[in-house]
Amino acid sequence: MKVLRTSEAYQALREGRVWKLLAADLGPVVLAMLNSLFMQEDKVLPGSVLFERLTRDIDALRGQGHMLPQAAQAYTADWLAQGWLTRRFPAGASEEVYELTADAATALRLVNSIQRPRTAATESRLANVMQQVIRLAEETDANPQTRLAALMAERERIDQEIAAVRRGGVKTLPEDRAVERAREVIALAQDLAADFRNVRDAFDRLNRELRQSLMENDGSRGDVLEHLFAGVDLIAESDPGRTFTAFWRLLTDGEQSFALTEALDAVTSRGFARRLDVRERRFLQSLTATLMAEGGEVHEVLQQFARSLKSFVQSREFQEQRRLHALLKQAQLAALAARDHVRANELMNFDLSLTSSRIRSVAQWGLYDPNLRVPDASMDDAAPSHWRIEDVEELVRHSEIDFRTLRENIKAVLVDTSQASIADVLTRFPAEQGFGSVVGYVALGAKHGEVTDAIQQVCWQGKDGEHRSAHVPAIYFLRERFLELFQ
Repeated sequence: MKVLRTSEAYQALREGRVWKLLAADLGPVVLAMLNSLFMQEDKVLPGSVLFERLTRDIDALRGQGHMLPQAAQAYTADWLAQGWLTRRFPAGASEEVYELTADAATALRLVNSIQRPRTAATESRLANVMQQVIRLAEETDANPQTRLAALMAERERIDQEIAAVRRGGVKTLPEDRAVERAREVIALAQDLAADFRNVRDAFDRLNRELRQSLMENDGSRGDVLEHLFAGVDLIAESDPGRTFTAFWRLLTDGEQSFALTEALDAVTSRGFARRLDVRERRFLQSLTATLMAEGGEVHEVLQQFARSLKSFVQSREFQEQRRLHALLKQAQLAALAARDHVRANELMNFDLSLTSSRIRSVAQWGLYDPNLRVPDASMDDAAPSHWRIEDVEELVRHSEIDFRTLRENIKAVLVDTSQASIADVLTRFPAEQGFGSVVGYVALGAKHGEVTDAIQQVCWQGKDGEHRSAHVPAIYFLRERFLELFQ
């Protein structure tokens, strides 16, 4: 029956990590701490940073009456055992790093989506579905006549739009629909960024399966070995590998990436973007960098798995692992053969000394105390310096924003006009410190000027002779307030 299959599927979900995290006794507190640690700015945390921030959160929760008797290290170890955190030791790193597993990230996204429900049946979601269905129907149609008719209709529509634009009839989306569509884009992009974790987990499982296949192959050269020695990258040639390679090729395409960046800059500069909150605008502005960072990490993991698999096969470690696997298999076969002749509770008068080792995380090691070995603290006399006070002043001028000169420039401009923007000041007085001068004017304007909701473009020439521009808030310096600049 369908209900029986569905109930069994739900029961399997209940035994999974997502459901266990949601149903845990301290589920709300654990979800809050994981959200605070990994769902804000940092997706990956070194062990020392994780323990420090988690200790601070635990102390804050205890102050509000929550019973959290264990230390941060103990909770971290429990979350690792539950499968809510994963721990890695990247090549070249000085300590372990921690991040959410795909199951924990799914639980957090589910809770956050319930807390901030999406408006049902929005126009942008319906339009997106309709466009995708129409595009799918067109691109899978093998009939040249219908395809040609569709292209002609599209060309006629484009010609009509061109004629309307030439007549001055440009139509834009209303602000409400533009904000709705922007938030729909943000939701899709957030889901896309979260999918990278699932892709990396798929590569991890594939890597383990290939190693297991190598161990369990009884032949001298199995299929996996044959492909590896032939130079075939099995992980990259797998279904997840080919899918991610196609995605990575699209993401790193220069033309596509530049078009996406330009479109994001245009969207965030529109008037309706001010109706988005700060986090949403920041996400849109950094979307390209976020996708590149997430994709680059998965690409590095993909390459690392492929290299480690080949290195594993070509090293003595592979031979030792196969020898150990063969010995264990022989022992299991011998035990099965003796099962019918030796009872389970029969004394054999044989003592077996079992070996064991204590495995500890690197994050649990104690820090080295330099006081135990005090180095030689003697110092040689330094050679006389050839620096002059003028040289030091020049270095300070290039390393710190010269607010005194910026104030003098504003004062000189306000002598001739009652008000001036940052662009007006830069037009008369070039930015001697490049972007630093622009930042200085914005800081002075935020404190002593009139800040508006508009956006203004400013231009300057850097020390390398290149002309640059930026969008800053439209800030105006007023003559009646210029005395505040010198207080």
